[in-house]
Amino acid sequence: MQKQQTHYRVCHLCEAMCGLEITTEGDQVLSVKGDAEDPLSQGYVCPKSTAIVDIHTDPDRLRFPMRRVGDQWQTISWEEAYDLVAANLVGIRQQHGNNALGIYMGNPTVHNWGMMTHSSYLFKPLKTRNRFSATSVDQLPHQLMCYWMYGHQVQVPVPDIDRSDLLIIVGGNPMASNGSIWSVPGFRLRAKALRQRGGKMVVIDPRRSETAEIADQHEFIRPGTDAYFLLAMAREIFRNGWVKTAHLGKHLADLDKAEKAVQPFTAELAESKTGIVADTLRQLAHDLAHTERASIYGRMGISVQQFGSVCQWGIQLLNIITGHLDVPGGYTFSLPAIDPIYGATSKPGHFNVWQSRVRGLPEFGGELPSSALAEEILTSGEGQIRALITGAGNPVLSTPNGRQLEQALASLEFMVSIDFYINETTRFADVILPPTSPLEHDHYDLALLPFAVRNVAKYSPALFPKPADTRHDWEIMSELGAKVNALLGNEPASVFAPEMMLAMGLQAGPHKNSVSFQALQENPHGIDLGAHESQFPERLAHQDKMIRCAPEAVLKDLSRLLAASEPDPDKPFSLIGRRHVRSNNSWMHNYQRLVKGKGRCQLLMNPRDAEKLGFVSGQDVQVCSRVGQVIAVLEASDEMMSGVVSLPHGWGHTREGVQLEIAQANAGVSANDLTDDRFLDQLSGNAALNGVPVAVSAID
Repeated sequence: MQKQQTHYRVCHLCEAMCGLEITTEGDQVLSVKGDAEDPLSQGYVCPKSTAIVDIHTDPDRLRFPMRRVGDQWQTISWEEAYDLVAANLVGIRQQHGNNALGIYMGNPTVHNWGMMTHSSYLFKPLKTRNRFSATSVDQLPHQLMCYWMYGHQVQVPVPDIDRSDLLIIVGGNPMASNGSIWSVPGFRLRAKALRQRGGKMVVIDPRRSETAEIADQHEFIRPGTDAYFLLAMAREIFRNGWVKTAHLGKHLADLDKAEKAVQPFTAELAESKTGIVADTLRQLAHDLAHTERASIYGRMGISVQQFGSVCQWGIQLLNIITGHLDVPGGYTFSLPAIDPIYGATSKPGHFNVWQSRVRGLPEFGGELPSSALAEEILTSGEGQIRALITGAGNPVLSTPNGRQLEQALASLEFMVSIDFYINETTRFADVILPPTSPLEHDHYDLALLPFAVRNVAKYSPALFPKPADTRHDWEIMSELGAKVNALLGNEPASVFAPEMMLAMGLQAGPHKNSVSFQALQENPHGIDLGAHESQFPERLAHQDKMIRCAPEAVLKDLSRLLAASEPDPDKPFSLIGRRHVRSNNSWMHNYQRLVKGKGRCQLLMNPRDAEKLGFVSGQDVQVCSRVGQVIAVLEASDEMMSGVVSLPHGWGHTREGVQLEIAQANAGVSANDLTDDRFLDQLSGNAALNGVPVAVSAID
């Protein structure tokens, strides 16, 4: 009998980074539970944690390279796969130019450090500007605003909930997400502690979400109107002389311009647009300004909408003028062991240095908006994308107008996917290169620790050795990159393992005296680096140590907000998404323990709206937008604001050629067959997935 072993590891399946205690016997996992000694999660885990085993054992998970021949798949060797991919990428590039190659990187890439550390080995020699990722259907407005205001795209503050007395959440649902661009595991317990010390939590959302259910106050708001609410709050604070700038007073540039810019946004205008009573708005502004330890936070609901950038500006501005930015208990910045701001590999960001070929949408940080991907493939001419690389992504289900993207992917001359599933997107690939399972490789959260509610560091060694003739994701990227470089006649790049990169980063980091690679190995539960403390002005990324309170592009965009048209009477409902604690985008649906029970893909509608249309719960209805239609099961629910309907995204596993047995048996419908690639935040190019105009009708 083999000896049982206990391993400590970070769960990489969402942004919470919960600590796991995993018991194994030989190559079998016996149990997964929360690590009570993890300094961030303190024993909390959500239901997704058990799926880390299901990924490892999933019979649908690919282990070796696959080549598509017609509608069949053949296993091939790594050498043959690399040769085939490199020859096609380089050949198309040489014939049609650098930008004939496209890249799309999905959300899980930031949950796998090998993709973070080694993607450049492949992408750098390709030199294409046609790069896309999940960022532009997600947090792009957060990063753009922090780049403009603080000087760095990942200098993103988060609520210091553990020391706060007031938290206002606008369009966020951390009870389901465990925090997003704010890693806050065990949110229910933290919210309970806030209330026990006399604090208050307020949620602003078109749906009475799981977070709204436990809040002290919930206010419905019409989708896409949050900017009116936020700017009207700012106006009230300026108008009443409630501005407090704390220690940042001498470091605020153009605050007078910001004050002038919000003057048109009265509480009465906000009420007419949002549905939130003017006096309620005024009271919230008063409470935010007069509570010593407080913050206001906004997430997906305000980011993926037509005015996402203005909304995120409003969030930052409100925290600045109430004196809560960079103050314990307020809206604070992390100080992770790998320094993303002043580290050697820091990338502050850039915006609109180039534009997409067809529509002229701006790049950010070297990536173009994903809403432009399909048209860049389908539109002929110089710079047309003819070959595509995808990494851990399923944009057919996770980006707007998925049916159009399907058409585009089918037209490509060549496609390669670094992925271990044949999903709705990778089924179009000519070659699939699968990495090892999560339990077969080491892990460190390079991308997410900068957004954690507490400063921690934790390294997770592999539980099992990788099987023979398999590759880690970092090996795939570096080995394929070497093949490409050889065909291009470039000198081979020096390849360092991720562990070496981690060790070097820690040695140069702000906690170098207490955190080394050896120290991480000796502390399997992780190392607690303490609560957030004030960092400004010293760590302000702008060289002049000034916060830009009124970015010029944002001020110009306010005229678009003021001129926004009323809803289309032919499409009277606003479609929003929703999250579930047992799901994460499109990639958690092939594990029975996470999809069992009641289906989760119903169209939620307010009961009064359903009654008016003659609908009853359980009937099929047709939902139509400008770009498409789906048939969904209706559920009347008083958690919905009147005039608003909700479908979760990431579902719709009905496409032909997909090899995901459990997901296909629990298919649902794709909300992104309704979302519109032309419906976006015009300032940033971010997709507007919330507030999509739709009509709902009975099926003839």
